[in-house]
Formats: sequence, C-alpha cells, structure tokens
Amino acid sequence: MSGGLPSRGLRFLRDRRRVVVRLGLWSVLETGYSFLIGYAPARALDDGFLQSRTGTGVGWLAVAGTGVLIGAYGTARVYAAVAALVEPLRDRLVRRVVERGVREADRGALSGLTQQVEIARDTFAGLVMVSRSFVFTAVGALVGLFSLAPLLLLVVLPPLAAGVGLFAATLRPLARRQEAFLAADEALADRLGALCPGLRDITAAGVEERMSAEVETLVSAEQRTARSLARYGVVRVAALALGGHLPTVLLLAAAPWLLDRGVSTGALVGALAYVTQSLLPALHNLVHGLGTSGSRLTVVLRRLAPASPREDAGSKGPGEPSNDPRHTTALPVTASTPKTPALTLSSVSFAYGPTAAPVIDALDLTLPSGSHLAVVGPSGIGKSTLTALVAGLLRPRCGTIRVCGAAVPGPEAVARRVLIPQEAYVFTGSLAENLGYLRPDPVPEAELLAAAEAVGLGALLEALGGPGGHVDPAALSAGERQLIALTRAYLSHAPLALLDEATCHLDARAEERAERAFAARPGGTLVVVAHRISSARRADRVLMMDGRDTAYGTHDELARRSARYRALVGAWTAVPRECSEPALALGDPDGVDAVAGPGLAGDGRHVVAHGPVGQVQAPGDLRDGGSLRREG
Repeated sequence: MSGGLPSRGLRFLRDRRRVVVRLGLWSVLETGYSFLIGYAPARALDDGFLQSRTGTGVGWLAVAGTGVLIGAYGTARVYAAVAALVEPLRDRLVRRVVERGVREADRGALSGLTQQVEIARDTFAGLVMVSRSFVFTAVGALVGLFSLAPLLLLVVLPPLAAGVGLFAATLRPLARRQEAFLAADEALADRLGALCPGLRDITAAGVEERMSAEVETLVSAEQRTARSLARYGVVRVAALALGGHLPTVLLLAAAPWLLDRGVSTGALVGALAYVTQSLLPALHNLVHGLGTSGSRLTVVLRRLAPASPREDAGSKGPGEPSNDPRHTTALPVTASTPKTPALTLSSVSFAYGPTAAPVIDALDLTLPSGSHLAVVGPSGIGKSTLTALVAGLLRPRCGTIRVCGAAVPGPEAVARRVLIPQEAYVFTGSLAENLGYLRPDPVPEAELLAAAEAVGLGALLEALGGPGGHVDPAALSAGERQLIALTRAYLSHAPLALLDEATCHLDARAEERAERAFAARPGGTLVVVAHRISSARRADRVLMMDGRDTAYGTHDELARRSARYRALVGAWTAVPRECSEPALALGDPDGVDAVAGPGLAGDGRHVVAHGPVGQVQAPGDLRDGGSLRREG
C-alpha cells in the first residue's frame, strides 16, 4: 500500500494539470512579493536614504508596499486554485468510502465519511499550501540575494541547503514513527473504550490484574513510540536551526568580510530581510507542516483508499472478533468446522504461585465440536480453575489451550467462548437489554422469545411484562438472575459455552432444561461444572478430577472402572434432603439441592453436595486438593 500512494498521487495531479498550472501562475505573484521584501529595502537604503535621496527611498518602500498588496491578491487566488485541487480528492474519497460501506456493510463507513475524509482533505490542502509556499518563497528570496550581491548566496545557500537536506533525510523515518505513534495511540484509545463499559464485568470476573497488564502494555508501547518520535523531533528542530537561523548568524558574523568585498550596506540589510522574513518562516512551516501532517495524511489515505480488492478483503468486517474485556463474547463468530475440536488442552499445568503445588498438572484433553462434557470432582480440586484457564482468565504455567482452533489467551478465542459463572451478572435496565448484552445489535424479539422459552425463562419474562420489562437485580432471586444470564449466553454467537456452577441456584428440572437447551444449540459445545449427578448422566463425556489422576469417559464407563467416581456418585446421592432447601419451589430427584437454607440467603454460598453434610463453600474457594494430572 505504501508503494501505491506516491504513484496514485502523481496520477491524480497529472489528471489535473490545468489546476496545477493555474496554481503555479498565481503563486508567481507571491514570488514577486518574496523578491521585493529584501530587494526594495536594499535599494531604498543604497540609492535613497544613504545618498540623501529621501524621495527615492520612499519610492522603493512604496514599491515594497505595492508588492505586499500584489502578494495578498495572489494568495487569495491561490486559495481558490487549491480548493479546485483538493475538493476532487475529497469527492473521490467519499465515493470510495460509500462504495465500501455498501459492498461490505462496513459499519465504520460513516466514521470514515464524516471524520477521516475531512481530515484527509484539510491535511492535503495544508500540505499543498506549505510545500508550494516554500518553493516559491525560496526561489524569490534566492533570486533577490543574487540580484543584490552574488556573494551573499555563498553565506546563505550552504546552511539553507544543509538544513533542507537534513530534514528531507529524516522525512521517511519520521513519517514511519509518526504513523507508529498514531497507531499505538489509537490502539490504546480503542482498548480503553472497550474496557470502560465493561468495568463491572471485569470486577465480577476478577480479572482486574490481567486487564491492567494489557493496558500497561499498550501504554508502554505508546510511550516507546512517543520517545522515538521525540528523538526525530529533535533532528527536525536541528534542521530548522541549521537552515533557518544559522544563515542570520553567518550574515552578521561575515558582515565585515562582505563589506570589504563590495557588498553594500543596503544589500546586507536586504539579505537579512530575506532570511528572517521569507526563508525562515517558509522553512518553519515546511518542517512542522510536512513532518506532522504528511504522515497523518498517509495513514488516513491508507485506510480510506486501499490499494487492491485483496487488501479490502483483509480489512475488518462486522463479524470479526474483537478483544472484548468482558468474560463473555460480544461479537458473532463462525462456528468451528467438524474437523476442528471445540476445545484442546495439551500438557496444561497451573499453580497459584511459583512455589505452589500444581492444581492442574500436564492435562491433555480434546473435546470434539458438538460435545457435552461434565466436569466433576471434590470441592476445591480445580474445576473452576479449569474453566478459568479455558476462558483465558488465568494463564497456564505451561502447555497450550485452543478454543475452536484459536489460541488461548487471545481475542479470537475470547470471541469463541462464553463463560457463565456462578454469580450471575444482571444490571438495571430492560430485560431485552440484559438478554442482548452479548450481541452487537439488538436481538429480534422473535429470537429473544424463542431463546427464553428454550432455556426456561418464559415465566419470568411474562412476569416482568415482556422483553421491555424493567429489571431490578435486587428484586430478583439468585435463580432468576442465573436464568437471565443463561439466556443471555444462549443468545451469544460463541460456539463454546462454559457453565461454571451456573445452575447451582436452580432446581433439578430447571437445570436440566437449561443444559439440554445449550447442548442442542446448532454447532454448540457445552462444558458444565456439575454439582448434581444428573448433569453427569446427561453429558456425552465426563471428566473426573480427583487431585491425583483424571478419569475421562461416559458416565457408565467411569462408574464401571473408576472407584473414585463411584464414591463421588455415592456421596452425591447420600446427602439427606433436609440439609438444604431448593433455590426454587421444585425438589431435586437426586437428593441434592443447590442452595443452603437458613443463614445463607444473599451471601452467595452453597452447600457442597459431595462433601460432609452441612459443609459450606464460599464462591471462588479453590482449596488445593492435590494436583490434577494427565487424563487416563
């Protein structure tokens, strides 16, 4: 793309040769003013005031004033010529943006039309004015110096040429660093724009440190690019000092030498006028205008005018995943192909500290797309740790994790999984807003009602007055909040659903309905951290985590060959009914209820179904029960 912009720019100018010629002709009037600004005062001194000819001196000053008026008229005509050159560029860019928006359904087309096109137009106009002004001003001043005394060029021209050459040599690397800085600044702004609306989710998911580290990385990247840009900014200042300020110093220092060699006093004053009133301002505008605006124009044109359809195809479309900070995906994704496993763990190990014993040790697991896996094991063994690793909320000590072929952690993996934790997040607003929270656009009402019916939210939806009903999180029970969160995840486009005790406040029938709905999603894969034996029976596969070894297979297979699994099943079914109360009004046919009774309302704790009677576990309790090793 970068190689295409100069050639396309030259072709654009060739197609508008008449406008370019007209711009040059009107600029000659400015050249005449640049010539007179030093020549007229020199003649006024040498031929007038120093010779006691006041009238002659005043006459030459009047000529200089006339040159100012002529230059002002030329400048006005120059603006009209620049507009004739710039507006066709704007029209072409608008056509490209509109065509791309229609062809690709590009949601960024409106932004490109209203903001970036205007930036391109204004920047291009500024560059034309700055570069044109420097060229014609420099020509007029140098011709004037030669007319006064050719020897003056020997003092002024070398430092001017050296300054311009130094600036030209740094122009390309300066543009690259300016572009890198703009990209880093936009990346930081985009990331902060995504993080700020999801602050509640970040806190709820406990990923503050990870999000802080990501932002710190982006801040450090912008800091590095800013420092690199600043170093070249110093070179730019040096070029301005060399080409604009040094000639003034040299003229003053060489004044005796010049006067001894026939240069008149008026010519010396005129040379100072040329340098300070023409060359220095023109060079200053060129250095600062071309150095900053040039790279900005390049960046904008690269975005608005891609070089080829292939490059167009590489741009982000509306379905491309974003690096959303929420613990659930916010953009639609394409489900994995049947040949791509929904979940792959290869030699994954994890520990809560560099010296701690691993909670998960060299775990291998491959879960085909469309599968339904139940993860079971004693309390604190690492089931929630496993889902956090798969979701990318924790980083493994070693090993690799892939979700639908995408590496974890990573933005593509984030877009392909949805995590529903035990503590459901519901916010004040309408029910439709809560349910469509993970979708980029409003969910059609028919789709929303179908999802609510499938998951089991229909009764609550009707009680709240339909999709537009107001949701007050404090007025909902824990089970109702979980049903809203489950329906929200069901409506997301993520193919892999991770239910981490996400139904613990539901009765067994409601839990079964929700799990079967997720298992039946087209192209969907379900991983459930089970707290009831019925969840394991419904699953295609069961992963048994016991702290020393893993067992993997169907419920019947594990019941036959794993004594620990049989013991866990026995512990599940042996808990008395009276030790807990159900979350809703229905009982649990397996003999285990999900929510503890008196004294636990509202504190988020639940009875551990597979532990001693009455044992209570706080959310996030991951007591180390030994390491989880490679599956058997």
